[in-house]
Amino acid sequence: MEICGLVTDKNESVPLKSISVQVLVQDHVATVSSTLQYVNEEERPLEALFVFPLPADAAVCHFSAKIGEQEIVAEVQDRESARDQYDDAVSSGQQAFLLEESAESPDVFRLSVGCLSVGQNAAVTIIYVTELSVQADHSLRFCLPAVLNPRYTPAGSGAGIVSEISSGCGSVPYTLSLSVHVSSPKPISKLESSCSLDPLVFLHSDHTQATVNLSPGHMFDKDVELFVFYQDTHQPSAIVEAGVTTAPPGSLMRDPVVMISLYPEFPEEVMSSLATQGEFVFVIDRSGSMGDMMHHGKGAQMRIESAKDTLLLLLKSLPMGCYFNIYGFGSDFKSFFPQSVVYKQETMAQALKRVKEMKADMGGTEILQPLKHIYSQRCHPDHPRQLFIFTDGEVFNTKEVLDLVKSHAHSHRCFSFGIGEGASAALITGMAREGSGHAQFITDTDRMQPKVMQSLRFALQPAVVNISVDWTLPDGITVDTLSPPINVLFQGQRTLIYAQLKGESSGGSEGAVTVKYSLKDQPVTNQLHFCLKPTEETGLSIHRLAARTLIRSLEQEERSGAADVEGIRSRMVELSVQAGVSSVHTAFIAVNKDSRQTVKGPMQQRRVSAYAESDDDFYAEIYEDAECLAADSCDYDYMCCGVPQMAESDDDVYDDLDSPVEAAPEPQKDLLLQLVSLQKASGCWDLDATLADVFGKTEDELTNQKPAQVDGSVWATLLALIWLYGCKREQQVEWQFVAMKAASWIGSQKVGDLSQCVCAGNVLLGCQVTKETLGI
Repeated sequence: MEICGLVTDKNESVPLKSISVQVLVQDHVATVSSTLQYVNEEERPLEALFVFPLPADAAVCHFSAKIGEQEIVAEVQDRESARDQYDDAVSSGQQAFLLEESAESPDVFRLSVGCLSVGQNAAVTIIYVTELSVQADHSLRFCLPAVLNPRYTPAGSGAGIVSEISSGCGSVPYTLSLSVHVSSPKPISKLESSCSLDPLVFLHSDHTQATVNLSPGHMFDKDVELFVFYQDTHQPSAIVEAGVTTAPPGSLMRDPVVMISLYPEFPEEVMSSLATQGEFVFVIDRSGSMGDMMHHGKGAQMRIESAKDTLLLLLKSLPMGCYFNIYGFGSDFKSFFPQSVVYKQETMAQALKRVKEMKADMGGTEILQPLKHIYSQRCHPDHPRQLFIFTDGEVFNTKEVLDLVKSHAHSHRCFSFGIGEGASAALITGMAREGSGHAQFITDTDRMQPKVMQSLRFALQPAVVNISVDWTLPDGITVDTLSPPINVLFQGQRTLIYAQLKGESSGGSEGAVTVKYSLKDQPVTNQLHFCLKPTEETGLSIHRLAARTLIRSLEQEERSGAADVEGIRSRMVELSVQAGVSSVHTAFIAVNKDSRQTVKGPMQQRRVSAYAESDDDFYAEIYEDAECLAADSCDYDYMCCGVPQMAESDDDVYDDLDSPVEAAPEPQKDLLLQLVSLQKASGCWDLDATLADVFGKTEDELTNQKPAQVDGSVWATLLALIWLYGCKREQQVEWQFVAMKAASWIGSQKVGDLSQCVCAGNVLLGCQVTKETLGI
């Protein structure tokens, strides 16, 4: 039995033949149009269900189906009404299509295709808009997800698991074509991708417009990632978009909407010294899938091994005197220490010993319980809690996890890392958003360490407090801010603000937005002036993103137990219908009411005729006919393509599709990690044979060249710094904090002028590094 994407009751071949995707990137907003071509190859009329992923923050704004020459454009309706209408249409033999969002995870959609006649083709088009996230290298990332990983479901929830689209299911039975058009006021520097692209074609001499296509033959066996590089990416900007004149007066869709992009720049004197306090809690996924390879190329590591190397760098980079702890989780969780401990040589050494013993051997992916345990621990005064979460999976209860993180946002910051193709964007970005932190994705051949160390730099930045946003607008114009209040700012990271502009200007054509905040008790002000004249040719993408932002805020209010739940739900439905964007309480429904005759014959159905109230059944329906739901008396281990097998032990239950993998070949020694592993918690190194081995020298060679004015530890630490700057400069983002600790330690030894020592070290190691470069 294979369950991959679109399925029938017999789990036979997927009647999805092709996917055609067109992407329009305008500055940092993408409009994506995906057309899915189906054909019914069964001997009877078909009803089928297709479960597929979209970016977690996407706003689905169009859904249509074309059968022959006839196109049916869907309407957004209240979810229950849309379901009833779909059921009525299918039961009466009419062709119908229903598109709805999961109530548990906003990055999962399902498409019900009803009453396709034998041999009939149908082309379904879905359009969504999404913001592009800023990466560490200042590029903007667009991702077309290929894999909807099986969701790990906590024991006792009674829910099924969402099927995969492609991963592990052999060859994909459909083709993918992708074309991208990029347009921006800023010149385009380059486009990069994790997949093969045709050459980039610039449409204008100023390089503000370009097109590129995915090379033929892509198997859609991994996410399609595209990275857009602009010149002057970090310039703040504003886009004003005109409303729709036919929309009701005073409504969001009638008035202009502005999207403000800010890149706060902190004063240099404040950023020159990073925090030396904090509680750092590292939460590592140890489910079976962490035993998979990071990628399929030469020299690939297992995910768990890459995570262990990253933990080494993190532990060596922490400031003396802070607190830390490490958790591993799977179907259960374990912590290195009962509670966070003071960072010093002894505790660091204990932790590193435990890190070396870590394996991907803890079953499924249950993240809620370790988070509850961490949040139950008392916080240490003057040591703000910083949570680092690493996972390669997806969970069934995404929104429950996010609500938990949000409820503790006042006491911590959360930095999240998605490892591999299948990591849930909704989970990773959501935890960072609700926890006032930063999200990173490590895919394909990405090295984990640079991205994690960038997040550590953010964690060590002083917290920004007392954030306020003020608007200066001409008389006659008022503003309604649609985005939730800003509760976090990081140096050089983009912050978006959506706002509705109401009224008529009495003459002025310019507005301004001012963001004020405090940083280490120092007031900071950033201001952006913008033109109130609407930007040409943006369609309604800004309005739809603004509506999506407001809907997500209302969802949070609803889940947090607000008094007027019905009023909030009604507002959400009204906004969703008016803006034509998806929400958890609405669905897109299309019925071919003009077909000349109803479809005859018994229907092959994938779903029960009455939809269940809960999202347990949203997932359960996918396995219902295959009898894959675990009975109370029976444990199942869901293997590669949804094949249930009896679990050998409790530890094997819900193993996240993770079977043991063969041991990876012994990789070559990483000299950088070898050097870092030798550093003491205080920042110094010992002068010994293991350090000499990193430099390709003997211990005697190091000792004989030591200047008389310094002892062995100062000389060893100085040599380590010279080697880092002289031989590993390209990896500086990974060892920057290691070097800062070393330079600080040398400074504390009060050994006077070290110019002669630096010269001797350069001669010994064959480098040319100045004392100033070393930061001594």
